[in-house]
Amino acid sequence: MSIDIEPLTDDAGLTVTDHIENTQFEVYTDRAVEPVAGSADAHYFPVDASVAVETASVEIPRITIVETRASDGTLLTRGDSYRMPDGAYHVGIDPAPTKLYLSFEAGFAVRTTDRTTRIDLDAPAEVALGFRSLHQVPAGTIETPTDPESLMEAVSLLGSALQTTSPERSFPTLRGHPPLIEPGDELRVPERIEPPDSGIRIVVPPEYRFLYPVVSLAYYFAADVVPGDFPRIEGDGWTYSLEPDFERRAAEVLRQSFHFDCLARTEGFYPVDLHERETTALDLDWGRLYDLPLAERLGEYFSVPFERVEPELPQWTLTTDVRPDAENVEMLPFVAGELSIVRSPETATPVAAGEGGGVGLFRGPGAAANSPGAVPLAPDEFVRGGTGTEPVRGADASADRGAVPADADFVRPDPVDTVEHAWVGEGVPLDANKATLDAYLRRLEAGQVEQSRISVLVVCNDEQMREEGEVADLYGLRDMVQFDIEVRHDLTRAEMREALRSDVDFLHYVGHVDDRGMQCTDDYLDLTDEDLDVGVSAFLLNACQSYQQGEALVHRGSRGGIVTLSDVANSPATQLGRIIARLMNSGFNLRTALHVAKRELITGHQYIVVGDGGTTICQSESGAAAVIEVRHEGPPWDISIKAYPNGPYGSGTLTTPTIASASSNHYVPGDIDLRDTTESQLKNFLGLEVVPVFTESGLVWSDEFD
Repeated sequence: MSIDIEPLTDDAGLTVTDHIENTQFEVYTDRAVEPVAGSADAHYFPVDASVAVETASVEIPRITIVETRASDGTLLTRGDSYRMPDGAYHVGIDPAPTKLYLSFEAGFAVRTTDRTTRIDLDAPAEVALGFRSLHQVPAGTIETPTDPESLMEAVSLLGSALQTTSPERSFPTLRGHPPLIEPGDELRVPERIEPPDSGIRIVVPPEYRFLYPVVSLAYYFAADVVPGDFPRIEGDGWTYSLEPDFERRAAEVLRQSFHFDCLARTEGFYPVDLHERETTALDLDWGRLYDLPLAERLGEYFSVPFERVEPELPQWTLTTDVRPDAENVEMLPFVAGELSIVRSPETATPVAAGEGGGVGLFRGPGAAANSPGAVPLAPDEFVRGGTGTEPVRGADASADRGAVPADADFVRPDPVDTVEHAWVGEGVPLDANKATLDAYLRRLEAGQVEQSRISVLVVCNDEQMREEGEVADLYGLRDMVQFDIEVRHDLTRAEMREALRSDVDFLHYVGHVDDRGMQCTDDYLDLTDEDLDVGVSAFLLNACQSYQQGEALVHRGSRGGIVTLSDVANSPATQLGRIIARLMNSGFNLRTALHVAKRELITGHQYIVVGDGGTTICQSESGAAAVIEVRHEGPPWDISIKAYPNGPYGSGTLTTPTIASASSNHYVPGDIDLRDTTESQLKNFLGLEVVPVFTESGLVWSDEFD
């Protein structure tokens, strides 16, 4: 079973461990309890594990929204402070590290403090507690020939993962992971993979460059993808052209339909006050739209010109460039499952070593001091690379070392309008996540994880970089997540091999890297060696030119990591390392963490993510990843909260800021503007969890904000 439920030893209540998501949290009761295994049928929504306890109260150490339904599932109320009379109830608590449901017969009251949510029953009763992991896995693997026309049949089955075709499929927990695709001699589909009959057809020419950009649409619309002369979407009596500018139109369709679904779903099981619906300038009958079949509903959505709705749309999270090659077909389910905007560039702009003074911000050897983009180092600065026992310093860098490896095939993808950017295919992309299939497959293997504590290993192999080695103090600053943190200095090759082999959730490496590998006290350890055994899940290789060594870690067992494309100066590298440490500790994924770091440090553009950019080492306390920006310093204060999809809290998640100046729910991704916030409101809000805060003077942290 993926979820373990045990009584607390030092308090009254339960410890809940989700081995799939690597989360552990506590549920408190008013008396010591011994959980008894219960039936999943006791709950309105599906659960992975259920236990029954005798108690008069249930409390969790976080501020949540409590949703109460009648015994038949009818939604009665939702909020953080209310009372209900005697009756039989199904109660949901959100957010929590797992889906958490209660079922009992009693009157009760809900109340919140500045850090907890408590449900007090009028009298002790048997309470069934149900837990469901937020992890999702594919239902099976489709084998298919990889020519475009054959592949269309497989892509048409991606929507089989949807648990509904109603607007509620905009909730991440009701979408499910698309089935996997792998090459085969003929189409073979497992019996349990059956797409719903949505009535939607996507017609595109049978070419990869037209098929790949519609995979997210095929998944989200549960659409049949069929060959035709010009790109279009067809429904019940309507046709919507995807020309001209095919990729742009496909992206607009995804954003608009998803936004409208989030607005229309407030007419269904979750009739909440949604900010985005309250502020929409469109005069649409959302109740009627909610009740329409999917094909009819989409037809009415598309009758609204995109230009009218575009100003209301949040910045989309992810664009993935998938090169139009047969070798990339196995990545399509993962790309679609992230609801990524997809482009399929037939050509890629190459970047030559030394172009503009180097790929990074520092000059390569022989580059003119006035080369475009050249940034000289300070006289007393050194870069994190070297050929001897002493680090190379500034302008004295050895002529043997260029800004990039000579044989690297670097490409410069076209800019994107989204927060994150991934690249699938040949080449090393500048400013984008180099996504690889092996890393994404390991995302699914996370269910085999048995530990319930988060392990972080900080390795510092250079005396002059000890300052960054102190990042260990920044990991583990969480109340409800248990961290095992180890700091090691000056490892030999044998010790480094053993460290890489260990089952560590996150490796934070501080030291030197060059084409010989990681510098150790006795020699270099080349991570591209075939006999290297890697157990580390995720990593930051904060050293010069660590791309190739980091890519080798992914190929040999890691899910993903952050690496450098060029020489990096020690001081900004130390700053970036500390920022990444705090963000990973706060539950950010690799891609979003690097995005935030780039806002603060221009040198962040020397770094990219390799492997699965969605990798996290723990969950955010708020579910979605949050970044706060101070728009106007008060009092009163104007602030903006950027909410990013993160792990199981994907696009479409509902979120409500726990602050008095916020009166509505919002969906993720989104910008939440809060005006006229008092000093005490802001202080209490920033005290709830450690999050990044951007002010006019730059990045600070909520626990340091003055």
